[in-house]
Amino acid sequence: MEWLKYLLLPPLVNVLLILAGLLLGGRRLFGGLMLTLGLASLLLLATPWASHALRQGLEPPPLPGPTALRGAQAIVILGGGRDHVAPEFGWGDAPANATWRRLAYGAHLHRESGLPILVSGGRVHDEHSAEASLMAAALREVFDVPVRWMEGESRRTAENARFSAAMLGAAGIERVALVSQAWHLPRAGAEFERAGLTVTLAPTEFASAPPAGLHGWIPRAYHLNESTRALHEWLGRAVLKVRTRLLERHRGGAAEEA
Repeated sequence: MEWLKYLLLPPLVNVLLILAGLLLGGRRLFGGLMLTLGLASLLLLATPWASHALRQGLEPPPLPGPTALRGAQAIVILGGGRDHVAPEFGWGDAPANATWRRLAYGAHLHRESGLPILVSGGRVHDEHSAEASLMAAALREVFDVPVRWMEGESRRTAENARFSAAMLGAAGIERVALVSQAWHLPRAGAEFERAGLTVTLAPTEFASAPPAGLHGWIPRAYHLNESTRALHEWLGRAVLKVRTRLLERHRGGAAEEA
């Protein structure tokens, strides 16, 4: 059902609404409403104000300082995608921009705390190398920072958590600082807590305030992409909440039968 989320997210959902409106042209009122909704929502989601509002509602506060990591035993950096065939580094593929931001902040936290690092990311489309190996190469060759563990089997956030927890548990690690984009961390942190770890959220790349005046309402492709990421995260939170409630109900029923 992985494909289903693409039907619910921009720009595909907006295009489908527009096409539905055109196909229902014979029913002028309903078709016009569908067409207007599809076009207006597409333009609105592409504005700086909309993308900022959607992202800001997801973000936890930044770390207050190095002392916030005193209870952690390791730093976990989550993969955020790759660029395929990136020739400038000579590695084949290379980390995508979102991943570079996470790596930079993880390296910064490592230098402040001395904590060992785990990188987590697999092969989403059966690539030659796991994303974790690209992240480890970047930390080693660009940031001069060592990596203790590489988790290279995960394809999504829940698997990042489950596989990383198993690897860290074997090393006696129970408390981690988790690094990802601010909009992604609350859901990721919840997944890692479900996997049995105690998590300190270490967010990076917070939403920038939109420009003042008319410029904040001019649609741009960049902001449509940011809105889509945020909506994907809101959708992921909703799925996680439903899954948690179903699991709690199942456990409750099992306890009553026992």
